[in-house]
Amino acid sequence: MIRLGQFLFALGVIALLAVLVSLIDTDWWLVRAVDLVREPMTYVMLVLLATGLAFARKYRGWIAATFGTAALVNTVCIWPYSTFAATELDLVDGTRDEQCFTAMSANVLMDNPDYAGMIAQIEQVDPDVLLLTETNAEWIEELRPLTARYPHVREHPQEDTFGKVFASRIAVADTDVVEREGEDTPTIYALLRASDADLVRFIGLHPKAPLPGQDTDERDRSILRAADEAQGSIAGGIVMGDFNDVPWSSTTEAFRERGEWRDPRVGRGTYPTFPSNLLPIGWPLDQIMVTGEVEIAAFEILPDNGSDHRAIYGRFCLPRPVNRIGNGAD
Repeated sequence: MIRLGQFLFALGVIALLAVLVSLIDTDWWLVRAVDLVREPMTYVMLVLLATGLAFARKYRGWIAATFGTAALVNTVCIWPYSTFAATELDLVDGTRDEQCFTAMSANVLMDNPDYAGMIAQIEQVDPDVLLLTETNAEWIEELRPLTARYPHVREHPQEDTFGKVFASRIAVADTDVVEREGEDTPTIYALLRASDADLVRFIGLHPKAPLPGQDTDERDRSILRAADEAQGSIAGGIVMGDFNDVPWSSTTEAFRERGEWRDPRVGRGTYPTFPSNLLPIGWPLDQIMVTGEVEIAAFEILPDNGSDHRAIYGRFCLPRPVNRIGNGAD
């Protein structure tokens, strides 16, 4: 009969191997999935470690070594996104309304029937720029009364959870829905004419998740391809959306380095967004970052809206006044 100590030691070995293997540079979904759950996994391992120390006297040292090492490796990976690390960007004073605008990104969950809950949250937040993912034809039809209030709307319905809606009351110079050959995960690229002197690139992402049998090569290409899009003769850029990736992964770290993207989470916490009803042990799949002259005055994870993701909100500011079109919600 397997004793508690033996059982916990075996779990500790499995946990340690999983964590060490996850450091290998690979796109195999099983390995990359460990990245997503590093934070909640660490909490579970610490509980099991404490259980072993309290009740498994014979294997106490081995249990502490395996779970403790695995938890330490995970902590090092997540550390930049803890409140103990240094911040990467300062939140600016956003009281000058004429120089700031807001944006909201939400994964609506295509099969979510609570249209009213999502619409009510959008109306309450009343963002100047709105990105919605997982929008199919039915969702787009339900959203029409709301999106009709925006001067610029781009709808791209899909029935495979990768549809998108982009709406803006900031003037838009150009909007593209880019879908590479062989892929079905389009990316929104919008060029906001934020002021007479400033063009701001807005990027809306939602690549595939590392699910069983679905490796991350396509997801990684989608993320990295967007890294350079906010460079050139523009004021800067904003990227938001459901990355299906966490900020400490090698892919998102490479994205930030290539495009010089700044993440407000650094030094402030992980701000989990998924699953929406288990945030204390969830993980941050939805991202918000800026580059160039674009600054962040505030960002937050919004309350539950019926989806399996929490929406993310940001208030962005520029050195010069921002031009808006329209008056927002009625």
